[in-house]
Amino acid sequence: MATTLKSTLIDIPKVVIRSARMNSRATAYAHAKTGNYSLEPPQLHNPYRDDPVLDRTLRRMMPQSEYEKTASDLDAFGERIVREIDYLGRQCEINEPELVAQDAWGKRADKLKVCPEWIQLKRVLAEEGLVAIGYDKARDPVYRRVHQTAKLMMFCPSSGMVSCPLAMTDGAAKTFQAIGALTTHPLAREAFERLISRDPNVSWTSGQWMTEKRGGSDVGGACDTYAVHEEGDTYRLNGYKWFSSAVDADVAVTVARIVDKDGKAIEGSKGLSLFLIKLRENNGDLNGVQMVRLKDKMGTRQLPTAELLLDGVKATLISTPGRGIASVSNMLNVTRLHNAAASIGYMRRILSLARDYSSRRSVFGRLQKDWPLHVRTMADLEVEVRACTLFLLDVARLVGLQESGKATEEEALAVRLLTPVIKAYAGKVCVPLISEGIECFGGMGYMEDTGIPTILRDAQVTPIWEGTTNVLSLDVLRVLGGRDNVVGAFSKTVAVLVKDAIKSKNTKVAASALAVHEATKGLGKVLLSLADSSLKDTVRIDAGARHLLIALGRVYCGALLTNEANNSDASNAEVLSAFRYCNERPLLGNLSIDTFSNARNDDDSTIVYEGFVENKSKL
Repeated sequence: MATTLKSTLIDIPKVVIRSARMNSRATAYAHAKTGNYSLEPPQLHNPYRDDPVLDRTLRRMMPQSEYEKTASDLDAFGERIVREIDYLGRQCEINEPELVAQDAWGKRADKLKVCPEWIQLKRVLAEEGLVAIGYDKARDPVYRRVHQTAKLMMFCPSSGMVSCPLAMTDGAAKTFQAIGALTTHPLAREAFERLISRDPNVSWTSGQWMTEKRGGSDVGGACDTYAVHEEGDTYRLNGYKWFSSAVDADVAVTVARIVDKDGKAIEGSKGLSLFLIKLRENNGDLNGVQMVRLKDKMGTRQLPTAELLLDGVKATLISTPGRGIASVSNMLNVTRLHNAAASIGYMRRILSLARDYSSRRSVFGRLQKDWPLHVRTMADLEVEVRACTLFLLDVARLVGLQESGKATEEEALAVRLLTPVIKAYAGKVCVPLISEGIECFGGMGYMEDTGIPTILRDAQVTPIWEGTTNVLSLDVLRVLGGRDNVVGAFSKTVAVLVKDAIKSKNTKVAASALAVHEATKGLGKVLLSLADSSLKDTVRIDAGARHLLIALGRVYCGALLTNEANNSDASNAEVLSAFRYCNERPLLGNLSIDTFSNARNDDDSTIVYEGFVENKSKL
């Protein structure tokens, strides 16, 4: 028995060793080892060179001298994104801002802690001229805005959400310039020069404090901030700002109601005026601002967004009293362009990473790029991103024409119509597209420490900020219902884009042009029918406004894709993209006169509220 036991004790280890030698794979998982295989992560490429659309579109759009300046800058910037900026942005995501409201002894501190990388990215913002390019007097005023917009699109996914104060800074600078504040208000003049400065030791950023507890887009109805006159153009503001981003800014613009000598203020939009606030006194103390708490957001967590109590904040009136909303409209065109650039930048980034990953990730014995189903998925996404990119750059060109005073009447109308359309359309497309892009990474796309989910969470803000899809759809309705012939201007612009393509010998290009032509005609018929039906009170135009906005966006994208595909140097990919976009899915979607009918509206309520019992609010 003893001998047998001894033999067993000696022989078992030998058996184990012998077995392990026979199957060396088993040793890979012994003790702390994790195996001999590691997943290869996707690599970020220079976002300028890696974008199949950007350089080519700029080359065709711009005069040669402007193109060369733009291309050289964007290529160098793309290298900096890969080398430095993307790392900084990732660190901002990992190291979120913190608010210290009080010190240990109960004294109000209002100290905002941000990571060093956030501060460095704000320096990058100035160094790279991300605001300054849009105001560079040495550049062609039409194309400097295009250059800036392309750079914003590249920057946003790596920006650590510094792209948000960047947008508000650009919007503030544009507003000061547009309302004539530079010649009448010294603080506005100083702020403007600093906001557009390329010197990071001089430059400022701006906040934009509009949202209050009652709601976001309804600024006129929701504003409960009041301004008490002190002297000259100086007022003291009291109120509560519910959602204020980039609270580490140097200045901010906000709206408030001026209180008269009897203590009364005008309600509604007509009672709002625009004010400029310098956040800190010369000694570094906050100017009557208390940071109540930081918002706990789904995404954009790198960005310090706070609730602010304004308690006697010293502010400068920079608009005509009662013209606050009209003054802010100058800001909206700029910030909506930034918003669209962010949406498209996020889309391009997820697709760029997915394309790289497909050449690295092997599944079922093949690389992803060798599976037709996977490539088909990416191709569908690519067509949409190409369409949106062309749309963005063209709107930037139109804005440049408007700012330079060179826009025709039709181009000026196009800016007013297409700015809310591009913002809403790109925002609405980007979230499901990025979600689909994340699937291209399988389970790794769901892992927070890869950085990939950040793209989706941050992108979710773009359909919301500066107006939700429904709010912008109503804005588009107002534009279409105005005194100017906006519909005619839109139809003519689209017709010019595809007129030569209709005669193309390339059947796919010609078919794309015909699809755009027919969709434009169909859109006109729907709008004409709406005008007739509204007189008979058989429709609610606002109920179908979203369908109308999306149709406008798709028709315009189709026209731009077709125009590019008809170039003599067009690639086969351009031709195929135009054909798929224009012919594989109706450009007008399900838009028809029935979309707006009262009967359908009643049916909507029947579907949504079946079985719903309202609980009375306790507030």
